This record gives sequence, C-alpha cells and structure tokens, in this order.
Amino acid sequence: MNTQDPRPALHFTAAEGWINDPLGVTWRDGQYHLFYQYVPGRTTWASNCHWGHATSPDMIAWTEQGVAVAPGEGDDGVWSGSIVTGQDGAATMFYTSVTEPEIGIGTVRTATPEDTSWNTWTKGAKLTTAPDLGVVAYRDPFVFRDGEQWRMFVGAGLEGGTAAAVSYSSPDLAEWTLDGIAAQRNGTETDPVWTGTMWECPQLFEIDGSHVLVTSIWEDDVLHYVAYGVGSYSGAQFTARSWGQLSFGKSYYAPSFFRDKDGAPSLIFWVRGVLDPGGKWASALSIPHTLTLDGDVLVATPHADLANYSQPGRLEEMPPGVFETVLDGGADLLCTLTAGTVIRLSGAEGGLSGSEAAILATVSYDGEGIRVTVDGNADFAESFLPADKESELRLIIDAGVLELSGRQGIMAVPLPILNAPVTLTVGGTAGTPLLSTLTRPVSRAAANEEADEKDLYLAATSLPYILG
Repeated sequence: MNTQDPRPALHFTAAEGWINDPLGVTWRDGQYHLFYQYVPGRTTWASNCHWGHATSPDMIAWTEQGVAVAPGEGDDGVWSGSIVTGQDGAATMFYTSVTEPEIGIGTVRTATPEDTSWNTWTKGAKLTTAPDLGVVAYRDPFVFRDGEQWRMFVGAGLEGGTAAAVSYSSPDLAEWTLDGIAAQRNGTETDPVWTGTMWECPQLFEIDGSHVLVTSIWEDDVLHYVAYGVGSYSGAQFTARSWGQLSFGKSYYAPSFFRDKDGAPSLIFWVRGVLDPGGKWASALSIPHTLTLDGDVLVATPHADLANYSQPGRLEEMPPGVFETVLDGGADLLCTLTAGTVIRLSGAEGGLSGSEAAILATVSYDGEGIRVTVDGNADFAESFLPADKESELRLIIDAGVLELSGRQGIMAVPLPILNAPVTLTVGGTAGTPLLSTLTRPVSRAAANEEADEKDLYLAATSLPYILG
C-alpha cells in the first residue's frame, strides 16, 4: 500500500520510539500543535514518558518537532495532561508528574513555553496530589474555562472500585481549591455500559447545550475502551442522564478533546497495536474526529481536513454487486450496510480469488453488527462494532491502520503493513459504495528537505529552475 515508506501515511507516527496518548491539541498562529506521550529509544511503554511535539496546518500533515518536556527536575515520568491559554494569551501546560515506585498516584505540575514555537517548555510548580477522599489512583489533569473561573478534572480511582473525576477551581491557573468529586460511577454498574474502576483522561465539554464527559475505561492495568456520559454540569458537579460507549475493540484509547480552528468539538485517539515491521517505532494517532450529538448518542466522524488529500476513486464492478480496486495509497470508503455485506483487504494479487494467507482484514455485517477479523496480530484478531441494518459505514484505510465509523460507535484495527499495493473488495452493500483515494501528505520537514535537494542539484548542474 505504501511503497515509499512502510508506515501509515495519514496517521501520525514518531520517527522512532514509542508513543501513546495525544495531548494538548491547540490551534494558534495558523497551525495546530499536537503533543503526545513519547518514550524514545524503545518500542514498548515505559514509565519515563516525555511529551513529544508536532505541528500541522491541517491536522493530517504533521511535522515532528522533538521533545517538549522530559523527565528530570523531580519527575521520573512526564505523563498525560492538557494545555490551556489564559486570558492574557499565555499558555500553561498541566501534566502528571510521577515518581518511582508509586507511579499510580501522580502529582499535577505545570510548565510554560520558552518561546512562541512551543518546542521547549520550562517546568513550574507542583500543584496538587491525591486528596484524602479515598483516592487510590490519580492522574491526567484536564483544565477548562467555567464562567469566571478555571476548572480542573483529574482522573481517579476510589476505594471500593469506583471510577471518578476529582474537581478543582482556580481564578488564575496558579492557586487551586479542591471542590470534591465532580462525577463518579462504581465498577459494579453495567447498565447500559460498564465504566471501569478508574477513569483515565476524563474530559468535559459542551455540545448544543448538553455537557459531555468523555473518559477512558481502566481496571487493574487493563485498558478497555472510551465511554461517555451526556447530561448537565453546574457548580462543579456533572450529572449524567445517559451513558454510552464510543469506541469498540482494543485499539482506540486515551482520546484528547480539543476545538478545531472553527470551534468544532473534536477528538484525536491513540491507536494501539500499529507496529513498524523494522522495529523502530510503535503506535499511531488516529485521524481527528468531529463530534456531534444525535439525541444522547455521541457521534464521531472523521474530520473534514481529510478532504484536503481526497480525490474521487473508482471501483470496478466484477460480478454484479461486487466491486474491486487496487490501492497504492490510502482510501476513504462509504457504504450502506445490508445483511451479507463483506469488505476485504488483501494482497494485490489476492482479490476475489486470493488465498486466505493473502487477506489482511475482513469486515462483515450479519444484521446485528460489524465483525472485523485480522490475521497477523493476535491481540486484535477479531473485533465487533454495533451497527443497524441500512446504516452508513465509513472506512478510512491506511498502511497499518483501518478506522471504522458509524452512528453507534467507532473502531480502529491495526493491520499488517505491506510494502506493496492492496486490493479492496466490497460486496453485498445497498447500492454502489462511494470511494475516495487519499494521497500522502507532505510534511513541512519533508517539503523543506525536497527543496534543499533541488537547490543542491541546481547548484551542481547550473540549470535554471522555474517554480510552477
């Protein structure tokens, strides 16, 4: 699929090392800033996390900028958090400082950028640690404006198996007052969805007059999925009128909430299980998603910035009702589900007659939901996404990553990465599927490198070069 470089073209990956949670996405001065948990020099998680930094004009073509904050100065690990811009225009990072061996209980600490590039940050004060409220796990501060003051939610687990968000308030981002527990739910509650015994990265925001709490579900060091509550927020208390599950399968986790340059509510996820065949890097970040509410159902849709790299694709009808094409890059597929819908990705020589060994992934719909089976990655071999008959399913296909989205939820599935084209086969849908092909973004760094190579060539050959 990607003959240039065996890595995703449309999903952010680090040049080397391990990444996980995306953080602090911010639009400023004509570009997006993205931060993420980063462990250089290895392809598995370790507690000595850093904050990596990347920039983009459009949330797809990311340019890696290096390490923004590293362990040291009282931190054994620099874990997840958020970034806000104060009323004076100054930015403040709030992160989880951890020290060995008690890394389950973090301390909220600040940092401020050294200049407008946001490439390096200076550490500030340690603000808060776990309050005496029966807290047994504590991390991931999320700071937001609430009227005339600031609020901060910190993810927590309480004694007795209760997941919670601890709340604080501040007039100035410097002095913080404990408000108590903003929201909680016991791990024995399963109707309509189980929400674990600890909330990681709880984040609160508003859509169309309703408040939404999005959180990642954790229990006993097992990462599950992303859930949400829809309700109301007042006086440092969130009251849910409904709960739902946003992500399915094992890959999506730890999304970061932000508003895009137009103010639209958005999420970007960590995509687990995407691996470099050469062993230099591990994990990816998702395509950003725009959020809407359909009643009390939170719907996540791939962000419109993806259209910058989209052009109409062509599916050839083989036998009637079965469509096929060969992809030498990414793709965006939209289809309407019927019982018997089957979508298959295989090696280019596979197609309809390809052997089982050539199949990368099979997406099938049985009238109840979508089942995705993948060979080559035992941790993500089979996943289920609920979907109604005759509902729309959208697939974003990239080297190493398959993202699925519909009204009832979203799912990511890591794929084996091939240094070759891939055959897409679609059958059993209602009507003709709509296909767009996705071109590889050129990051600013790659564009500059290409320009430098052209300059060197021109200098060597003394030939004129006309910009077109």
